[in-house]
Amino acid sequence: MKTNRVHIKQAITKGETSLGIEFGSTRIKAVLIDNRFETIASGSYEWENLLEDGFWTYNLLDIITGLQAAYSEMKQEVERNYGITIRTIGSIGFSAMMHGYMAFDHTGELLVPFRTWRNATTSVSAKELTDRFQFNIPERWSIAHLYQAILNEEKHLPRIDLITTLAGYIHWLLTGNKAIGIGDASGMFPINESTQDYNELMVEQFDELIANKGYPWKLKDILPKVYVSGEQAGELTEIGAKILDKSQNLQPGIPLCPPEGDAGTGMVATNSVRKRTGNVSVGTSVFAMIVLEKELSKVYPEIDLVTTPNGSPVGMVHANNCSSDLNAWLGLFREFSEAMGQKVEMNKLFHVLLNKALEADPDGGGLLSYGYFSGENITGLEKGRPLFVRSPESNFNLANFMRTHLFTAFGALKIGMDILKDKENVAIDSILAHGGLFKTPVVGQKIVAAAMNAPVSIMATAGEGGAWGIAILASYMINKDQRESLEDFLDKKVFEGVDRQEIYPDRFDVKGFEEFIERYKKGLAVEQAAVDNLIL
Repeated sequence: MKTNRVHIKQAITKGETSLGIEFGSTRIKAVLIDNRFETIASGSYEWENLLEDGFWTYNLLDIITGLQAAYSEMKQEVERNYGITIRTIGSIGFSAMMHGYMAFDHTGELLVPFRTWRNATTSVSAKELTDRFQFNIPERWSIAHLYQAILNEEKHLPRIDLITTLAGYIHWLLTGNKAIGIGDASGMFPINESTQDYNELMVEQFDELIANKGYPWKLKDILPKVYVSGEQAGELTEIGAKILDKSQNLQPGIPLCPPEGDAGTGMVATNSVRKRTGNVSVGTSVFAMIVLEKELSKVYPEIDLVTTPNGSPVGMVHANNCSSDLNAWLGLFREFSEAMGQKVEMNKLFHVLLNKALEADPDGGGLLSYGYFSGENITGLEKGRPLFVRSPESNFNLANFMRTHLFTAFGALKIGMDILKDKENVAIDSILAHGGLFKTPVVGQKIVAAAMNAPVSIMATAGEGGAWGIAILASYMINKDQRESLEDFLDKKVFEGVDRQEIYPDRFDVKGFEEFIERYKKGLAVEQAAVDNLIL
């Protein structure tokens, strides 16, 4: 049953609300929920990463501007719909893209531009650390960025006082507390499941590795403190309140939950924190996360080992590229339509063209595409080169073209997931999917079900995404019963009675995807040649 208007107004007035703000790769979104977990209002801000001096980055001005704009739009929606000015909130949480590198000195100065997860410039350091720790350290991880900077002898290193993620930075800016949620922390440095903290042995190994550099810090000194879901990780300061709310109506003292990464909020938003459950999050990048029952038997460079927001181990397959190339082609079709005098609404364009994929040959008609806007760690490509290839024998039509671009959006992901299922026999009871692609019914689910060869569900809440997920974590902090686990809170309170639409894999789709992926693997040499030889 939908929350009624009287209840919402009471919740806003009494501060019985929770606010989540997530910094995604293309949008910053703010979501305010009541104590029944219904969305009251939302706001957003569109932004894009920039390639500067060889690094993908977002500048600090855009970070703060986007934060304020998303909050302001949410606040104005509350005022417009309910006639109430927000002065307090029950709890707040911040989330953002995981990984990357933000290094600060003791004055709070950012020492080098923010290096995002999208950078594939740390292959040497990632390999060395993986070999030393006997634990997979992906190129995206903060420790890989730090060690690569050390290998490059960058000048800022002696001045470091803190390295953190984007979510950790926002949280620190508004609370003064150098905190990080365990899920986000697990994308900075390996976590010890038993201590719920950074792996102590590996911290010592890293300090020994760089001892001869003579830096005035030890690794543990410059990492943010790890918090687990349900814990309070600080309060909104007076300065923080003024930064967040430019109108200065918001009062300080609001409790904040641990800042989390988008992987963790995706798990929460899809109720995928129990063992043997998984989720797929689709956007500029794509990742699948499966909560593991046991440790993997060996190190796989394609598999990240991270944690849920409450510290359970997770096998994560993260591909840097997903929807960017597909969106670019759809933009081209929109231009064509407008050039023909037919202005088309983007949602309708998505619906029509994505559904054409359902009419295609199961394998995409022999077509081949790589939507690599940036480097792809799973397939070993350092730089991006979007590429579309066909032979004279290919069945080149619109339906196969669209199916091929949907297949390739999940191509690298499938390579990693096949390792978990085929080599490690990881059991998966359910996979929940979320992201903009699933706003078009059925198509995205069918493609992902074929890639995973497992049933895929979406829920009514899936469109809310990570901003709603971090709002739920903020609500959990203040509304949980004593000793109530995050799993039980989600099952019994948040998701009870929520509609869930499940699609099972079609055997023809599965076979077609397998045929496509064989073509995809064989064609990687062509893609590598494009990266090496084409000057664009």
